[in-house]
Amino acid sequence: MAYKTEQEKFWAGEFGDQYLIRNDGPELLASNVAFFSRALRMAGQPRSIIEFGSNIGMNMKAIKVLYPHMDRYAIEIHKEASEKLKSHLGEDNVYNGSIFDFEVTKQYDVALIRGVLIHIDPSMLQTVYEKLYQAANKYVLLIEYYNPTPVEIDYRGHKGKLYKRDFAGEMMDKYPDLKLVDYGFGYHRDASLGNLVGDGTWFLMEKCS
Repeated sequence: MAYKTEQEKFWAGEFGDQYLIRNDGPELLASNVAFFSRALRMAGQPRSIIEFGSNIGMNMKAIKVLYPHMDRYAIEIHKEASEKLKSHLGEDNVYNGSIFDFEVTKQYDVALIRGVLIHIDPSMLQTVYEKLYQAANKYVLLIEYYNPTPVEIDYRGHKGKLYKRDFAGEMMDKYPDLKLVDYGFGYHRDASLGNLVGDGTWFLMEKCS
């Protein structure tokens, strides 16, 4: 697979292997169920969802608990992670490849991205925003680290791999028909979330066109 950015190669390779091991287990699943019950509370009963950068699908598993009949789809660049995804989403519901190469051919009630925009090369953010917007029939749910201005952060000893900024604000500026419906902050000391939601800020935006 040819990569457009260094970040894609980083996550598709050995570091992505390590991430698979760190992000699994029943405690994380329980924490995610509690988290998504908050983050999607204003979305009613969505019938379909696509996740951009799903890894092994811990978010998708939690969402299935909350919405058992929802159709779930995912995009994942890491080969092994995508195989795990296929085992519970289905072969045809998983795209193994880069978000940049994914072609939006249908819409979903919710377009979800969690902890992925922070790892995208800033020069490619507009491409990802456009794909999220085009994929969403009704809602876009962003769950990322927030900062009012763009800033780069050292990530586990690696440079150029983590950025904070106002992702949701940038999307709403780019697409005026996106309206903020709900937002919140998952503090890592919040025992009700199992102490496993690491300071992520979430924004639920409704597509009103």
